[in-house]
Amino acid sequence: MPAQAGNPGTEAVHVAERMTVKTQVLRLELPPEGFRLLSGKHLKQIDVAYETYGTLNAAKSNAMMICSPLTTDAHAAGYNPDYEREKDRIGWWDDMIGPGKAMDTNRYFVIASNMLGGCKGTTGPGSINPDSGLPYGAAFPKIGVEDMVGVQRLLALHLGIDVLEAVVGGSMGGMQALQWATSYPDKVRKCICIAAAACLSAQALGFEIIGRKVIVNDPHFQDGNYYGDGTIPGRGLAYARMIGHLTYLSALSMHEKFGRNRKEAWDEARFETGFEVESYLNHQGDQFVKRFDANSYLHITWAMDHFDLVHRYGSLDQAFGPSQAEFLLVALSSDWLFFPEQTRELGRVLLRQKKVVSLVELDSPYGHDAFLLEVANLSQVLYGFLEKPAFAEAAKAGAGGSRSLAPSDSGVRGGFGAGPDIRALASLVEPGSHILDIGCGDGQLIDRLYRSHGVTGIGIDIDLSHVVECLRKNVPVLQSDADRGLSMIDNGAFDYAVLNRTLQEVKKPQLVVNEMLRVARKGIVAFPNFAFAGNRLSLLATGVMPVSEALPYNWHDTPNIHLFSLDDFRLLCAREGIRIEKVQYLGETLLSKAILALGRPNLGSEFVIARISKQA
Repeated sequence: MPAQAGNPGTEAVHVAERMTVKTQVLRLELPPEGFRLLSGKHLKQIDVAYETYGTLNAAKSNAMMICSPLTTDAHAAGYNPDYEREKDRIGWWDDMIGPGKAMDTNRYFVIASNMLGGCKGTTGPGSINPDSGLPYGAAFPKIGVEDMVGVQRLLALHLGIDVLEAVVGGSMGGMQALQWATSYPDKVRKCICIAAAACLSAQALGFEIIGRKVIVNDPHFQDGNYYGDGTIPGRGLAYARMIGHLTYLSALSMHEKFGRNRKEAWDEARFETGFEVESYLNHQGDQFVKRFDANSYLHITWAMDHFDLVHRYGSLDQAFGPSQAEFLLVALSSDWLFFPEQTRELGRVLLRQKKVVSLVELDSPYGHDAFLLEVANLSQVLYGFLEKPAFAEAAKAGAGGSRSLAPSDSGVRGGFGAGPDIRALASLVEPGSHILDIGCGDGQLIDRLYRSHGVTGIGIDIDLSHVVECLRKNVPVLQSDADRGLSMIDNGAFDYAVLNRTLQEVKKPQLVVNEMLRVARKGIVAFPNFAFAGNRLSLLATGVMPVSEALPYNWHDTPNIHLFSLDDFRLLCAREGIRIEKVQYLGETLLSKAILALGRPNLGSEFVIARISKQA
């Protein structure tokens, strides 16, 4: 089994403790003409197989829709005794859905359904055509992801749910989640898109096309009308699965799992190689034929290939412009079916539109399938994002809290000043501003400025634990280093960009300072001043690098790679044509205060906060 999902510290759930669930089948109430598809054709009758987990609250405001990947079914979580094989009785995303897990059924009413076109209870090519009394087969009309989401919408309405707290999907399910946000822009509060994009790449299309060709060229395919004589295009479907399965893995994971290991015997006459990877792919193909219908595979992959939000709406800006959802985009580092850059491009568009968006890039060697196989980090991210109500709903409820910073408020990173540095920084920010916090840590700065100054904003940080803490605070965040994160942001997107205890940690300070003033009209840089007299005296007296509240690290574990002084910073700004508008010199020791009183800030400042802008 994959690693246990959910809130960190949650223990593994044994089968006996899992939710016992049953798959239900609903016949939708449709108008007389039936359900109109994107193609213009109609389905007169639609059944939907679905499962639910948790309890719908009285306000019907805690519902979450799980959008399934390509070949899964409605059984996403819990233990369903109706399945023949024991391993199939456990839901395909059980590590993620349940009490105390990422999608916590103690808080949410979770709905999972088999998608339109499927073969596990929802109407698809193998279903009975009411006009003929026979399976649809070749008569089943082409469908799109938009149609699948339309059926999910009807299911939600049947359950009495108008607005979903969240839609969640990985892979093709992520495409469905994006479609929810565009088709029903005011009916989704949170949209979680995992390992997906606004369309398939040309490379991914190529694999899909080959997979369909081997099915339709199987001699048993019979143009899709193979249901009557007991034969199926099993060989073609198995080969299609082998081809597709390769795209779900990564080169590293395949090397670690198989390498060039061989089994003991193989059939050379059939040009078998005997490599273990060949046996593995044969097994994947054989098992898939036992559980899936070739026609469903054709229709669903065809819908996936034709999913293209730019083609449908004219541009991504037009597609997402009306959406009121908050977005969480999750990319996987070794995914070559949906490259991380595709997720970043989607993030760029949403940032440009000033949507509430977070973007996380999880490091995993397992390729595209990591969202199903390696869920511990993904669970933390989703749990954090889902822990609080959507930002807009929280604001309506007055969750913004106090509008003043309490005297006991502490700094975001490390222990300098027990709050004075944050209060000083806040005094340089206009109320209601839109800010970018570069190297945001756990998100305290944006959270506190939201409470004290009504600001909105987003953070950038590379550390996953910091990202999770930001999400738990409802602080949107990009998991990235400063260089790549800033490249995603348009010119002038923010009022302020903040580097709080960060400039000394980036690889290219000069570049970052200029980039922050590209993306924001003003910058605020807060940094420890290494030229402080106390640091000089400590180094002189002890011969070792000083450790203080402003510089709280030993030399061997410090993230600081560019130690500089106030005068160094002034020289950098002068060379780059940057105007220092206002500077605040902070110091808490008696030595610092005495030297500052003498007008010697480069010697007296323990910590410096400067507001900067580009010279006209």
